[in-house]
Amino acid sequence: MYDLSTLAAGSILASLVLYALLGGADFGGGVWDLLSRGPRGRAQRLLIAHAIGPIWETNHVWVVVAVVILFTGFPKAFALISTALFLPVTLLLSGIVLRGAAFAFHSYHLHDEGGRNSRWGTVFACASLLTPVLLGVVIGAVSSGEIRAHETYSVGASMAWLSPFPLSVGLLTLAVFSYLASAYLILETDDPGLREDFRLRALWSSAAVAALMVAVPLLAKRGAGDFYHALLGNDWSAGLVFLAATAALGAHVSLMLRSFSVARACVVAQASLILAGWGAAQYPYLVRPDLTIPAAASSQASLRLILIALAAGGLLLFPAIFLLFWVFKKDTVFGRTNRS
Repeated sequence: MYDLSTLAAGSILASLVLYALLGGADFGGGVWDLLSRGPRGRAQRLLIAHAIGPIWETNHVWVVVAVVILFTGFPKAFALISTALFLPVTLLLSGIVLRGAAFAFHSYHLHDEGGRNSRWGTVFACASLLTPVLLGVVIGAVSSGEIRAHETYSVGASMAWLSPFPLSVGLLTLAVFSYLASAYLILETDDPGLREDFRLRALWSSAAVAALMVAVPLLAKRGAGDFYHALLGNDWSAGLVFLAATAALGAHVSLMLRSFSVARACVVAQASLILAGWGAAQYPYLVRPDLTIPAAASSQASLRLILIALAAGGLLLFPAIFLLFWVFKKDTVFGRTNRS
């Protein structure tokens, strides 16, 4: 039976998965906004703004949930991460805020741009490009084994996040977010030209994710040996790799066959499995190799209150989010067919 600290840590992982699938896709949309060129460039940007507009603020609730659980449930880990990785964490949070503000201004004035990106559009796109990399870099750094709990760090002193392994995790995060966005955007339009544009982008993203899923473990072997052995040396490792590879193959084949709803489901499964694999390999650590989940946790009474608050909040939050998507995304999420 899992203890309260494990349940709280699992809640952080679940929040990160939901953030990747929802908020991460918004960042991917910003990447494609930056790369929108050619005769359909303006139409692509309008589609991205239309797809993100009604839901982007809600999508970021999950990162708030993850940070609040980390801060209240695991204060030692929060202190270590926010001190040792002060620079990438600060840039990450700044990028999240700046991307949201820039998108608000950009989307309100998109119809007046005459087919070109506004300054706010450029800020939105650049923040969308850099922020996922920083998120992946932080995740990679806490798994690398280079941040030690017994050392006293001055603010931002650790350079662990600049090592090849964390940087590769950052690139994988960017590729996955872009992959999710392209798979979602295909089903946001009935225009055959736009669908083909984002189908091709999804295929290229699929190739990038596949390459990085090979590169990251190879770099982990040299730069994060304990994490590498936990990732590929457990009883569940072969099964997880098989499931992730199956989802990747299913997504690629579905995109080739233009079965877009199936492709989206496979991409969601692949992204979820990647994060689940990271969480399973990281367990039982929050910051490898010194801070385990029980060692970093608050008191049992605090954890109990946190989990009760999460459960009570979920009773309100999940129905509200379902209603939001039902109102604004009923066709694309719940009912759109694969019209070519």
